[in-house]
Amino acid sequence: MSQLFRRKVYSDTDTSTGLLRVLGVWDIVFFGIAAIIGAGSFSSLGEAVFRGGPGVILLYLICGFACGFTALCYAEFASRIPTAGSAYTYAYASFGELIAWIIGWALIMEYSFGNIYVAFSWSDYFTSFLGRIGMHIPDYLTCSYTEASKAIRNGSENKELINAWNTAPLIGSLKFIVDVPALVINGLITWLCYVGVKESKNFNNSLVILKLGVIILVILVGFAYVNIDNWTPISPATGTPSFMPNGFTGVMSAVSGVFFAYIGFDALSVLSEETKDPQKTLPKGMIISLVLCTVIYIALTLVLTGMVDYRKFDGVGDPLSFIFEKTNANVAWMELVVSFVAIVAITTVLLVFQMGQPRIWYAMSRDGLMPQKFLTIHPKYKTPSFATIVTGIVVGIPILFTDKTFILDFTSIGTIFAFVLVCAGVLTLPAKEKIKGRFHLPYINGKIIFPVIFIGGLIAFYYWQPEFFQTLMNWSDPKDGEFRASIFFFILINLILCGVAFIKNLSLIPLIGLSSCLYLLTGMSHENWFWFGMWFIIGLVIYFGYGYKNSKLNKA
Repeated sequence: MSQLFRRKVYSDTDTSTGLLRVLGVWDIVFFGIAAIIGAGSFSSLGEAVFRGGPGVILLYLICGFACGFTALCYAEFASRIPTAGSAYTYAYASFGELIAWIIGWALIMEYSFGNIYVAFSWSDYFTSFLGRIGMHIPDYLTCSYTEASKAIRNGSENKELINAWNTAPLIGSLKFIVDVPALVINGLITWLCYVGVKESKNFNNSLVILKLGVIILVILVGFAYVNIDNWTPISPATGTPSFMPNGFTGVMSAVSGVFFAYIGFDALSVLSEETKDPQKTLPKGMIISLVLCTVIYIALTLVLTGMVDYRKFDGVGDPLSFIFEKTNANVAWMELVVSFVAIVAITTVLLVFQMGQPRIWYAMSRDGLMPQKFLTIHPKYKTPSFATIVTGIVVGIPILFTDKTFILDFTSIGTIFAFVLVCAGVLTLPAKEKIKGRFHLPYINGKIIFPVIFIGGLIAFYYWQPEFFQTLMNWSDPKDGEFRASIFFFILINLILCGVAFIKNLSLIPLIGLSSCLYLLTGMSHENWFWFGMWFIIGLVIYFGYGYKNSKLNKA
């Protein structure tokens, strides 16, 4: 049993000689902005606003808060272990091999499935933009077979999906419905990642500048059309104006859509071996990009919920162009500009995710947990070439038969779980010698402060919302039962953390990061947990069938 939790000891010399170190602080910041501001703002933001109303701003603050403390934990690991692999590498050093495999398997899910969703979003905006300039692609070439089939079965009113099913040509008895733009952009991005990180960096930085310029334009133009009454719509439950018309449960139900916006900063840590002076550069870049993106998301949410009643965002996949349509602000030139820049923005997300995935496989292969073929470095481009090609295939094939809703929830839960283990991992690290110029996570003794913060907050919330605690154990309620059960276990786990913090003098910053990420998991449904469990069962079969026997630590 102890062999399952054998730890790998890293040193400053544990870095690859095959990858080029070309990334500086602002390159990391731009990659962070590229990954964080993309499909989350241009696609999933609409669904989040519909579920949570103007109060979804609180969820962005909660996610930003949780990710901020998590970023500090990532930065601490990055300063100690400047190698590719992200949370997988960090888990190997702190928890041991089995947990490292589980995290690596979760990251494979995060990057691969995340890019499937992003590819679908890119296709939606691309075909929408072409439509606005008078060009039309047949509907059966702009969606997946699963989406069109589901629309027919459920009696959907989505005209494009219904038309795709009705007009699709037959190959034998099977309708030919394929999202061609999603497949094409996946292929192009895979090629760009294959030819080199330097080329990817230059391409990415230029697109990020364009994207930020237009987002600032959206905020400035949008504020001129804000109606402050939209920030306090009538709650259907109480009949009174409310910042959270669907209650806090409604706000938390949007956690998948909101958190999906933040998962990109995890991808930055996989670029350690291509970063100049990673112990110093990577932490700075991660934290700067996270702060900037949180401020931008809050401003965008204020604009959206102020310009248009939150109920109108039901099923809207292009919210930033939607607010400028004829039925809303009626600013045609902004509608066209946003549609075009959305294509640019989502392209940068694809790029960062597609760069991250091969480097996870590369790190796992180096440890013997994956086949050695994933270690192949292209002699000319100095990129993990085989892993990059496999990533393109792994993303491309599911595009043929999956749909966006399933992918969105599946990706978010895996990422939050990885964040939980990164924060917990920092709590297990020994003290280190302070070296000038490197990032050092400040140690604040959480022995007293964490229990006071959590228990004090719990008491304050009880006096603010006593009825919530009176119904906390009513898990059979069809609307709020799952959330209540999740909150119960959240409280229980945190009370245990309070006790451990008191006994072990645990550091406050990773404790807060851990608690915050655990809270985000309370917004996940039982369906999310079921498919998440199934994914890990498959992963464990592969580990015990291949990784356990071929691990370099096992051979040593």
